[in-house]
Amino acid sequence: MTQESTDVESFSFHAIRGTQAGREFYVAICPLKTIPKLFSYNGQEIPPELRAQRILSNSRIPVMTRYILDNPAEYIFSSLTASVDRTIKFIPAPHLPPDGKIGTLYIDMNSRVLINDGQHRQKAIEEALKIRPDIGYESISVVFFEDQGLKRSQQMFSDLNKNAVKTSKSLNILYNHRDDFSQFMVKLVDVIEIFQNRVDLEKTSVGSKSPKVFTLNGVTDATKKLLGRPKIDYMHKDEAQFVKDFWETATKSIPQWQLLIRGQIKPKTLKENFVHSNTNCLNSLGIVGRVMHEMYPQTWKKKLGSLREVNWARDNPVWEGRLLQGGRKVRTTAGIEMGANTILQECGIKLPESRRRFESK
Repeated sequence: MTQESTDVESFSFHAIRGTQAGREFYVAICPLKTIPKLFSYNGQEIPPELRAQRILSNSRIPVMTRYILDNPAEYIFSSLTASVDRTIKFIPAPHLPPDGKIGTLYIDMNSRVLINDGQHRQKAIEEALKIRPDIGYESISVVFFEDQGLKRSQQMFSDLNKNAVKTSKSLNILYNHRDDFSQFMVKLVDVIEIFQNRVDLEKTSVGSKSPKVFTLNGVTDATKKLLGRPKIDYMHKDEAQFVKDFWETATKSIPQWQLLIRGQIKPKTLKENFVHSNTNCLNSLGIVGRVMHEMYPQTWKKKLGSLREVNWARDNPVWEGRLLQGGRKVRTTAGIEMGANTILQECGIKLPESRRRFESK
């Protein structure tokens, strides 16, 4: 904070001045300790037409706060974007001319500073500061615009968010080096023969002309079904071995997968004519593996070998209403569960009571 020639107490930040659409904006480096004092959030009780932001999702704040606290040497937040409802004062560095781009930004402490993008990051920082005040000397970049009223602020929010693209599940798994299970899956698809060079590590679906057959998120979801856990923070060694054994045995037991490995069938042909390249079917296979392991803990591999007797063709009517709807692949939870039942029955296994309830639905 500083007292300037305007005789108004102000926040001061090192900043860079720029221009977009004929309007000046400023990128400032703000110490985290200033965040609770600087920003306003027009509250949850205000109707949407009078707000310039979405309602805060309270469930997101603890997760983001924990992210900061658990990763003190690695956490990273992108810039906040804010509007200031009073004139912003920018003074170029002493060695620069009046139109210089580098200098000091002064914001009247009586200004209303409204976040246009990043209110969840703002709140997470505030909560983290309560637990670890020492991070207050770290900083975050903030892009400041002069406030031009509610209509402009609402338009800024829309413009900042309408073109945002959420990263794919596959890419999140690939890049998540903190999550042991994610990294296990990345390594797994590199060692299981059917997956080698056939798994798209970025997309969540593969086109018919793509040389890839599976997706990383598809194999990961199926493995979670195999282990019977929707969220996996830690894997025991025996679980990791079970996963590898399952996919190796499944690979050897599905005839078309063997043809693909030997180059006797093209990926395009496999995807167009059979169901077992689809994420739905992979999930069903994961369930099948879990059920067989539970029912036949000593002989489940032998039982899984009966996958070679299954008719995997898309035109096989047993898949309709399960893995397929009107001949098209449609992902539904019930369809995946019933697809697993079909595979079990095709393998000559009588459905246990826990599986028959899906049929009754």
